[in-house]
Amino acid sequence: MATIRWNGSEFSNRIRRSILSRWDMAKLFFNTLTYNHFVDQSYIADTLMEPMFWFVDNFTKVLGPFFVFSVCGLTLSVVFIAYWIGLPYWWNKSQLATVALLILGNWLFINICFHFYMAAATSPGHPPEDMLIPEAVSICKKCISPKPPRTHHCSVCNRCVLKMDHHCPWLNNCVGFGNHRYFFMYMVYMCLGVIFLIVFGFEIAYVEVWLDGKEYDDEDMKEEEIIGHPVRINNSMLIPVADFLSGNSSLVKGRNEQRDWKQTSIIYAALISTAVLMALGSLSVWHGRLITRGETSIEAHINRAEMRRYAADKRIYQNPYNFGPKKNWRLFLALGRGSRTWMHLIFPSRHKPFGNGLTWATIHSEESDDELIGIESSLENDGWTNKSLKQP
Repeated sequence: MATIRWNGSEFSNRIRRSILSRWDMAKLFFNTLTYNHFVDQSYIADTLMEPMFWFVDNFTKVLGPFFVFSVCGLTLSVVFIAYWIGLPYWWNKSQLATVALLILGNWLFINICFHFYMAAATSPGHPPEDMLIPEAVSICKKCISPKPPRTHHCSVCNRCVLKMDHHCPWLNNCVGFGNHRYFFMYMVYMCLGVIFLIVFGFEIAYVEVWLDGKEYDDEDMKEEEIIGHPVRINNSMLIPVADFLSGNSSLVKGRNEQRDWKQTSIIYAALISTAVLMALGSLSVWHGRLITRGETSIEAHINRAEMRRYAADKRIYQNPYNFGPKKNWRLFLALGRGSRTWMHLIFPSRHKPFGNGLTWATIHSEESDDELIGIESSLENDGWTNKSLKQP
């Protein structure tokens, strides 16, 4: 009689090999139909982000006015809450401190409004269309026109922008050569303004929200100790304590409703301020690092790619527009060394950026110092002191 022996492990291995073989055949068949030698992580990322690019190109310009209106509305609403709740609170606490806070707060608010308006209303600069551009280094493939150095095409505005950084939907405008300083100063002053509200509004939020509007100077007083005594409301009206404790008085109801509105407004202002500080704070730090390195957001990506390409050839890439942190900041802010320099940082200033946005000095060009000195001479006509851009 024959004996049949079953080997379970061998059977399972045969099943697994069969499944893997069919899976490999399926993958091979799929790859033969979809193979692309140029597919890599960047290609896949660009393909996945294509819907977002399409949305930006087609709807950002249309939604731009709505974004601008939203920024103005949110800013004015928070300022209104600061005046409505914060001003009476600090006035009752200290009139002298209130005057100082009014001066500081309105100085920040004026700078915020000025720099936002200038960033949104000032043209970032475009290459001239009716004249020859000897400074052109390439031809734009989209608008078929010469492109000077540091110029890039904006798909939203459908124009080339001088020293383009990015298109900002909250400004409904490109950020470039003509308004980059306004954009950065707006972010800085907005962050300072939000910090101002958070610091001097923390105590108000603690009293009105956490303590529910009650200052516990006599928090240990028991209910029976005030029975029989009238309660003073708003420092003027006396009502029976029974109505006060039960909440039946119209004055008590109105006061509670007002307190609810105040608490809601304080929470709203706190959320908006925190979100703005996190968003614009991180963005300000990012742009500050770019300015320190003498590059824009677009150039940061280009320079990283160039650094990798040079590193593959065992070479070191240098940003041609990086003159060192100190000079980079002076060039960006268009500031000299005169005694009035600080005034253009703490007060609204409409002084123009250096140059015309078409010609740029580099660390490799022999005439870079002469070009910078030429820029200095234009400053003298505006009342600036000489030697503002010489090598430190």
